[in-house]
Amino acid sequence: MASIKQFQVTFDCAEPERVARFWCEVLGYVVPRPPEGFATWDAFNRSSAPEDQGAAFTCGDPSGVGPRLYFQRVPEGKVVKNRLHLDVRVATGLVGEERLAALEAECARLIPLGAVRVQLLPADDDNESCLVMQDIEGNEFCLD
Repeated sequence: MASIKQFQVTFDCAEPERVARFWCEVLGYVVPRPPEGFATWDAFNRSSAPEDQGAAFTCGDPSGVGPRLYFQRVPEGKVVKNRLHLDVRVATGLVGEERLAALEAECARLIPLGAVRVQLLPADDDNESCLVMQDIEGNEFCLD
């Protein structure tokens, strides 16, 4: 039997810290403390070469259970639909109107943070309803 591996999820983006802080709000994640010898992340960034300032940012599950999220600056913008997306599980075990209400409540919480509602995918014979959204740089994710 293979051993379980830890992993991180990496986002390509234009503004790593901004996108990381958005996902902290969505998931309840936290920004780690700055490296030893630096009081703040701004101080750490100022110590880096100009081309490296703000090039990456991370956040993680404060309980240590969920994967670390890593955000790296890339020069190109998002052009097509993601091949991978996060499902934010806010309505696990709920069905029908109760599920829709939970999805809509979470959507209402995320829109002021900069998320965009894309489309409600209604329940069918195989799947419960989910709500497709985009983060502040247009990356798709689902409220599930």
